[in-house]
Amino acid sequence: MTFAPTDLARDPAAPADTGAPSRAHAALAVLALATGGFAIGTTEFVTMGLLPEIATGVGVSIPEAGHVISAYAVGVVVGAPVLAFLGARLPRRALLVALMAAFAAGNVLSAVAGSYGLLVVSRFLAGLPHGAYFGVASLVAASLAAPGRAGRAVASVMLGLSVANVVGVPAATVLGQHLGWRAAYWLVAVLGLVTTALVLRFVPRTPGDRAATGRRELAALKRPQVQLTLLAGAIGFGGMFAVYSYIAPTVTEVGGLGRSAVPIFLFAFGTGMVAGTWLAGVVADWSLQRAMLIGSAGMGLVLLAFWALAPFGWAALPAVFGVTVLGSVLVIGLQLRLMEAAGDAQTIGAAMNHASLNTANALGAWLGGLVIAGGLGFRAPALVGVGLSVAGLAVLLVAAAQQRRATTGA
Repeated sequence: MTFAPTDLARDPAAPADTGAPSRAHAALAVLALATGGFAIGTTEFVTMGLLPEIATGVGVSIPEAGHVISAYAVGVVVGAPVLAFLGARLPRRALLVALMAAFAAGNVLSAVAGSYGLLVVSRFLAGLPHGAYFGVASLVAASLAAPGRAGRAVASVMLGLSVANVVGVPAATVLGQHLGWRAAYWLVAVLGLVTTALVLRFVPRTPGDRAATGRRELAALKRPQVQLTLLAGAIGFGGMFAVYSYIAPTVTEVGGLGRSAVPIFLFAFGTGMVAGTWLAGVVADWSLQRAMLIGSAGMGLVLLAFWALAPFGWAALPAVFGVTVLGSVLVIGLQLRLMEAAGDAQTIGAAMNHASLNTANALGAWLGGLVIAGGLGFRAPALVGVGLSVAGLAVLLVAAAQQRRATTGA
């Protein structure tokens, strides 16, 4: 059985073909959208690399500072359905601009936060636009794509997040280590403003979907395939975050490497995301089901390898790369599957993938912090990750079986 994204190349809210942007202009529009992904990816993941500095700066332990990561993730989970509900009928370019402006403001507040409590609140606020931005950006990119290339178009938007982990996160981590962790959030705020300008310049103006209603959008959440796909992401992708959230102390305390090695491990995470996102676009256009199953099963195996290799320092670097390659294949597959399964409620369907993934972010960071606080050490979150990946794979297999019965009538 194959999930084919046949209905994703044309957004129902997009204008008719007459007056459609040229191929070059469409590419610039996707690049503008990907720049927003770059900004979001930088702020989401740089906190992991600067966790020791943040903990020291606000006077808390490293496991307690991990709640700052969870706060951002909870913001995404809350913001995705709420903002998709409120913005379903709005013109999509205007909605993207508003979301990115709010994102920039949240990062400014993070940079000036004077206490642990205010930092937690500011990270929650910064996370609110995340899911809705990626959801709307994915729909806009799919509407600009040639037939049969929606997977590649959506992957191109997500590539901004992946490139952030190659360039933005390591650079912001080094910046934060030398100029203070607040400098990283100031950098992200500037990137948010740059994205706002690029979206205004290059993304075509499209009318809102006048037929959209909050009730119609929310009705998509009642569909079994939507529910199972969201559950698979919320559980299965948590495995990567269980490791990523504590990568800095794992590298230094378990692997015995210096602090300067942390940006290199973050770079490996990022290059894995870039490679995986490119691969995901191709695999998803071939078969969404295979993309999700390969990503989920493979990620669990590589997390197990990371657990085994973590005490050997640099030997764990290939496992870090592999985790994000396979995780990215899973993410793109889940994104396209939700856009398809949600039917005419694509705004909330696309946005909720990021709510699901950031539930995974919060779950992974929380469970990882629990096992560390319980005295099991910084290596233990990798085994938590293996368990989460196995559970997510089980949900995907249930979804596939249910879809097969619905298709065949068996």
